[in-house]
Amino acid sequence: MVSSMTSRRIFVLTSLVTAALIAAVVIAVHPWQTLNRTSGTADIGGSFTLTDQDGNRVSEDILEGHLNVIYFGYTYCPDVCPTTLQDITTALDLMGEGAKDVRPILITVDPERDTVEVLKDYVSWFHPSLIGLTGSTDEIEAVKTAYKVYSAKAPQEDDETGQNYLVDHSSITYVMGPDGSFLTHFAYGTTPEEMARTLEDLL
Repeated sequence: MVSSMTSRRIFVLTSLVTAALIAAVVIAVHPWQTLNRTSGTADIGGSFTLTDQDGNRVSEDILEGHLNVIYFGYTYCPDVCPTTLQDITTALDLMGEGAKDVRPILITVDPERDTVEVLKDYVSWFHPSLIGLTGSTDEIEAVKTAYKVYSAKAPQEDDETGQNYLVDHSSITYVMGPDGSFLTHFAYGTTPEEMARTLEDLL
């Protein structure tokens, strides 16, 4: 019998291949501006208390001393999430030594299924410095509110267990400063090269 972790790895690998194909089509059909900068001070970010993939309780203090790339997603996401996380991984690889000053973070919008164990396995498929964060429903709702993130369950008609739902969610990647302040964001479809250039300019 295939173990749950093996099934998870097969799922992630399949999702990455599928997501790459979907992303190529979407970008070809919708050549929108992929990088948006903002001016002034945005009311995004704030305090939080969550749990990382090693079971450690963490707060917004983990942002200190680094440029932070924060994405809200979930491990069962079939396309947008693995695509975005792979793009972040590639961007950090392109940065070489400069990547040591950047901290990539995935915050789940599906705490019911994204346990510490599930997150630990999932983040291992991406950049080695990627931190996965989960928490109680209330904790996740609080950090979503702080970062102006939308998410909602999208039940599937053929889901008899109630556990195979998708989650509709915003797909913005936030870039936060070492002091926790909002600097800019990447829209879905921003290329790794654009991400790398922007992050290098901000360091």
